Amino acid sequence: MSSNIIVPLSNYTEPVLQSAAAPANDPALLDAYSQAVVSAAEKISASVVKIEVTQSGKTRSGESRDRQGGGSGFVFTPDGLVLTNSHVVHDANRIQVSLADGHRLSAHTIGDDPATDLAVIRVGMPDNDAPSLVAAPLGDSQSLRVGQIAIAIGNPYGFQYTVTAGVVSALGRSLRSYSGRLIEDVIQTDASLNPGNSGGPLVTTDGRVIGVNTATIMGAQGLCFAIGINTAKFVAGRLLRDGRIKRSYIGVEAQTAPLHRRVVRFYDLASESGVFVMSVDDGSPAKKAGLREGDVIIALDGKPVAGVDDLHRLLTDARVGVSSSLTVLRHTEKLELKIVPEESRKG
Repeated sequence: MSSNIIVPLSNYTEPVLQSAAAPANDPALLDAYSQAVVSAAEKISASVVKIEVTQSGKTRSGESRDRQGGGSGFVFTPDGLVLTNSHVVHDANRIQVSLADGHRLSAHTIGDDPATDLAVIRVGMPDNDAPSLVAAPLGDSQSLRVGQIAIAIGNPYGFQYTVTAGVVSALGRSLRSYSGRLIEDVIQTDASLNPGNSGGPLVTTDGRVIGVNTATIMGAQGLCFAIGINTAKFVAGRLLRDGRIKRSYIGVEAQTAPLHRRVVRFYDLASESGVFVMSVDDGSPAKKAGLREGDVIIALDGKPVAGVDDLHRLLTDARVGVSSSLTVLRHTEKLELKIVPEESRKG
């Protein structure tokens, strides 16, 4: 069994690297870095908004009480569409948006998707004294490289238009949303984020948005995450078209479970785990297909399913109403069931 060894920082001495000569242009390099951050902040700040929401809730005694919350967002079309996090505006009764020029406007939700923690809201434009909205330029998160500068702008703890800078620490991370699904291709950065930054933009030095800031790990330093802007573009387009993201479902309660090695070898399976069916909903596609409690799903249309997250990835809107082949293990028998997924009404 291997074990991780944690070296206390207080006892660790960084090796001294000797240099023949210190670079003469250190101040110039610092100025160049500063200028890059300043330039990006100036380009994007007019598009960043502060979002304040009111949500209905109940106290422990059952009394109704409104809760106040908020976060950040950014304008991405000149006609007042704002991209933010789903958890910022989900179930909000009232949304107020503050612009960089001091205007404070009401807004309403166009659509939100808890599974990717993204939402689109529209700012209500007044008939008179209408502010000019500046749309943020969107970049390409697929072209990012680890180590490049990343700048976050938002409203942490209500302090408006706070700028922090760092680097892209890692790419292709997965992050579990509050709906339980995995968000894929998440950007990890060490640009400092705090409560209130949620929904704000992560930008490059040329002022283009590469991500939507969404989460930090409590108790950790320098572990912050943003949803890639390419994912956000896709989700925003679907929310504008349909008001929601369509996904399919089969109607089971399940969990990831290991498979017996003998079964894996006998059937030459691609994975040593599958989806163990704990219960089947009445009237669901799974029930109609003959799926039973205790079955283990190992493939959908020939694509291996090693766990619940794999099944979620495969159950896209393209499978709604389409007959698919579900490969399951029932005890030690391998079966092929025909199933027709239906549209899910949940995230």
